[in-house]
Amino acid sequence: MLDYDLHCHSDVSDGLLPPAELVARAAERGVRVLALTDHDDIDGLAQARVAALARGMTFINGVEISVTWRSHTLHVVGLNVDPSWRPLIDGLHSIRSGRRARAEKMAAGLAKCGISGVLAGASRYAHNPDIIGRTHFARYLVEVGQARDVKSVFKRFLVKGKPGYVPHEWASLSDAIGWIRGSGGVAVLAHPGRYMMGKHSMGAKTMRELLVEFTAFGGQALEVVTSSHSPNQFAEFARYAREFDLYASCGSDFHGPGESYFDIGRLPDLPMDVRPVWQLWEPAATATVSQAVEAAELTQVNG
Repeated sequence: MLDYDLHCHSDVSDGLLPPAELVARAAERGVRVLALTDHDDIDGLAQARVAALARGMTFINGVEISVTWRSHTLHVVGLNVDPSWRPLIDGLHSIRSGRRARAEKMAAGLAKCGISGVLAGASRYAHNPDIIGRTHFARYLVEVGQARDVKSVFKRFLVKGKPGYVPHEWASLSDAIGWIRGSGGVAVLAHPGRYMMGKHSMGAKTMRELLVEFTAFGGQALEVVTSSHSPNQFAEFARYAREFDLYASCGSDFHGPGESYFDIGRLPDLPMDVRPVWQLWEPAATATVSQAVEAAELTQVNG
């Protein structure tokens, strides 16, 4: 099992646990290198870093930026960002400023189908009111019995074509990658398999077009192992990573106990034939991986 988790959320965005509690859970479950990647906000990083260092963990400053590309909503994770870099701060603030208006429209759509009081209910789940989003709505709709769990709420109410879905113009792909790279970070296309699922998904041709633009703007890595990917998709996106000369990242996308496909600290290994993203900031890791591959090849020859 991997002891890296480079994608997770605290209650600063739409996770259930405060940053320090999230770090504690990660440490208890064997995570050695952790990135906190809250949606469009970096306010939890300082608290998480203190908690991680107290437990002897390596902490990576991260963020997950909401992006509109063509008709698709994407997420780009930034790893090793500088949270004091002003263009990144200002860019994230510009994204957050539109979330409240979107939430009001979502509530209005749900009211039209007979579900009232949703905005007030969802707000109770939003520790940070600037980051109110679909997950907070989903938790409230589970509370009032509209669905059995958060995943079911999304399918019934909050995806394209459903009453609680509201299209929104997020950051552009070039801006998001520019903010991340400008702050010294690594831009990672998060959970790409999700963009190829569902009624309004993109096909393989569009995914390749996306990856061409992503790399042209300075994107460096692809999330290969993540909770919403199947083992077949681990292999599929490892192939995309090799095809587009991208590093491979991994993350549970953990939001809270019972809400994620994988718990934090329970990730399968990356495929052997990809370059782990941490090689970009851990020079020693490159040698370690190369030695492991050479040892595996030697074993096959001698076997």
